[in-house]
This record gives sequence, structure tokens and C-alpha cells, in this order.
Amino acid sequence: MANQYTISPNPLTYDVLERAADGELQLSLSEESVALIQKCRDYLDNKMKTQTEPIYGITTGFGSLCNRSISFEALNQLQENLVMSHACSTGTEVEPAIIRLMLFLKAHALSLGKSGVQVVTVQRIIDFYNNDVLPIVYDRGSLGASGDLAPLSNLFLPLIGKGEVRHKGVKRNADEVLKEFGWEPIKLQSKEGLALLNGTQFMSSHGVLALIRAFRLVKLADVVGALSLEAFDGRIEPFNELLHTIRPHQGQLETARNIRTILEGSELITRKKKHVQDPYSFRCMPQVHGASKDAIAYVAGVLLTEVNSVTDNPTVFVDEDLVLSGGNFHGQPLALALDFLAIALAELGSISERRVAQLILGLRGLPEFLVANPGLNSGYMIPQYAQASMVSQNKQLCTPASVDSIVSSNGQEDHVSMGGNAATKALRVVDNVERILAIELMNASQAIEFRRPAKTSPYLEEFLADFRKAVPFVEEDIIMYQAIERAVAFIREGDFISE
Repeated sequence: MANQYTISPNPLTYDVLERAADGELQLSLSEESVALIQKCRDYLDNKMKTQTEPIYGITTGFGSLCNRSISFEALNQLQENLVMSHACSTGTEVEPAIIRLMLFLKAHALSLGKSGVQVVTVQRIIDFYNNDVLPIVYDRGSLGASGDLAPLSNLFLPLIGKGEVRHKGVKRNADEVLKEFGWEPIKLQSKEGLALLNGTQFMSSHGVLALIRAFRLVKLADVVGALSLEAFDGRIEPFNELLHTIRPHQGQLETARNIRTILEGSELITRKKKHVQDPYSFRCMPQVHGASKDAIAYVAGVLLTEVNSVTDNPTVFVDEDLVLSGGNFHGQPLALALDFLAIALAELGSISERRVAQLILGLRGLPEFLVANPGLNSGYMIPQYAQASMVSQNKQLCTPASVDSIVSSNGQEDHVSMGGNAATKALRVVDNVERILAIELMNASQAIEFRRPAKTSPYLEEFLADFRKAVPFVEEDIIMYQAIERAVAFIREGDFISE
């Protein structure tokens, strides 16, 4: 059952954002937000009656057409034309969770009363969310500078009865669905089209979803890394608290503490070792995992600031009697942060693949490729290939988007962030890292069976039991991709990571 959530000027949190992405909320507008929206709209309507100077995007064209004045009679048509002409996102259809976030974030931003929209417009966005009417948006076309113009145009075409939506999972023309609900197309007033299309909600929604999944992955990386350490007959000394208090990066301290906690009560970790050191991929988990955690925490702060901001243009300041045209739609803060997020996550995948490579080499009493009869059977040879492929692709995806810029709008928009590209590729890196860690989990759970009858920690024994239910023991005749898909589902859906 959906939880009631009232949109207000109160700041959003990741807990709320996760529930919004999952479609678990039933939204409404607070009285405070209704008053703020209406006050701003009334101010703008009155301003239009007395203003003689041109106001960008309200009485003028857009972009390099800002010097073209528009007659009062054509202002409404101007806004509708804007939505239709800018709706040119293309490529792959954006997933429902991101569409929900885009609707939710835009409704929240407009509710702050700085955009000059009608209350009915914000309410219709909320109606779309509440009734699972999800506009069709595609993943390419945003420069991340005048906001996410192209994808946001596709998002809001259905407000005016155009474009396509998915309702109950079925792709349909928007006008048909509006008629079923008895909704009249919104008649956009001055400024409204620009308020809808300027903004960073495409970038932000991808970033939020990537972070929600990243929060889980950084915890999982410690669990799977600890299991690999046990399977490789590794040493506990590199995780001693003394080492990390003299280099006290927060993520490093947290990772070392996590590994120690995960391995409490293990027979394997306490038994005498023949070797004096482990390879870096095991020994340096606190330093590597920890650095990624610190980076993710930084990005989370940037995204949280962004989703609680006003990012359209121009911006209306009622109490100051000002309509200011500026650049809050520019995605550079997000572009830089999302490039950083991709790099941080890629490193979790990179070190994971190196641990797997060590496990399948036939070292420390483990058979080659973790199979009893290597040669007759290939065992875990090829899953490492798949890991290596995704690790390499992540390196390619981590080429920063934020350092690029292409001039648009006949030179008026001469520096753009490419934040939309940073956002979509960051989410692709997340998907790869989930699969990379799933493959490590398969290898580690296979390898540890060669250490029996010795046991690992109670926590990991329970974790392994749950994993075995989801992914049966990988025998020689199993089809490997099926096991990987089950392992990925376990990672995404399993309730196994305690705080």
C-alpha cells in the first residue's frame, strides 16, 4: 500500500527518494506549497499587465531567439510550441523508476514557488505519478546546460495531450489516457513551458537511482570481499584498527571495521598461515573500498543539494519584485559529481576482478578455475572473462563527460555540461559493478567449499546459506549465465546487508 507523502518546501531525503522511485508514495501538495505556487503565478500575471521591458522566455523567444519579441496574444501558444519543438530525446526508453523520480523532483522544484506555474499544472504532474501514468522519455538528447531540455520536453508533452505514456505497463497515446481519467489537457500560461523544460531532473533522477544502488553496492563489496579473503586463506592483520587510526579516512576506517565485524568468529581467518602477506586486492580493501565510499558520500551530498534546489530559468522572486534570468539549469555540479561516481564505482569492480583472478589461479590449495577436474571442465574460467570485459568497459565509461562541451543554439549556449551523458553512463557503470560483484560472489562461494570442513564466520555462513538457496551450487553442467543472472537478482533483492 502506498504511503502518503505531502510535497512541501521541506528538504527531500534519500529514504523518500528511494520510495518515490519504487512508486511507493501517494503524493499531495501541502497548503504551503499551493500558496507559494499561486502567489508566484499571481505576481507574474500582474507583472505581464504592467511590464514594458522584455522578459526572457516569457515575452521573448528562447535561446538565441531571445531577441525576438512575442505578442501578448501568442504567449500561450509560445509555451506549447516550446514543448513540442524541444521534445526530441531519442535512443532507449528510460526505465519507470527514473520517470517516477523525474515527475516527483519536478513537482517538488515547482512547489517552491519560484517558477510562475499554475497550481493545476503541478497537480497534474502529481496525478501522473499517483496513477502510474509514466510519459515516454528516451535516454539521449540532453546537453545538461539549459537543463535537460529534450528529455523534459518528452516528459511533459502528455500534459498538453500529446506524446506517449506507459499506463499499467502498456505504451499508449497520451490523449487516450487523459480521456480515460477525465483530464483536460493543460493550457500552458506564460513562462510555464520554460519552467517545465528548464531544470536538471533528468540528470538528477539518474544520479539518485545510481546512488541508491551504489549505497547497497559499497556494503556488499565488503561482504563479498571478506568472503573472498576467507576463500583465499587470507590474513586479518591488514584490517587491524591501529593501522587505520593513523590514516583516518572515514571510508577506510569504516571498511576495516566492517571486515573485522563480518569475520568475527571465523575458524578460517584465525588459523595459522604459511604466507606473510596477501596481494593488494585483499590487503588493501580498506584503502580502495574506503576511497570509493568517501567519493560516493561526496556525490550524495551534491545530489541532495541539487534535488532540493530551483533549477529552472528565469526565476521569479516575488517579494523582491524581480524576474531574474540566470544559469541555475547548468548541470556542471552534477556532471563533475556523476563522473566521480562512475570512477568510484568502477574501482570497486576493478579490485573485485583482481580477487577473482587470484581465486582461480590454483594458488593456496585451491584447484585451477575452482573445479575438481580442471581440463575436462572449464569451471570458473569464463565468468572471469565476463568480469574482465565489464571492468574494461567501465574504464571506457569513466572517460569524463564533464570536460566536454559543444556549442549550441547558434552560440548563445556556448558552454554545456554534458551532465546527461555523465548521468546515463554512471548508471551503466552501476549495472556492470552489480554483475562484477555477483561473479565474485559465485567464485568466492565456490572456493570456500574447498576449505571445508573449516567454517567461516557465523555471519558469512548464514549469508552463504541464503545465497545457495538463490543460486544452487554451481556444478560442471550448469549454464553459467543463468547462475550469474540469479546472483545479480540476489544482490539486487536480497535482504542481507545490515547497517
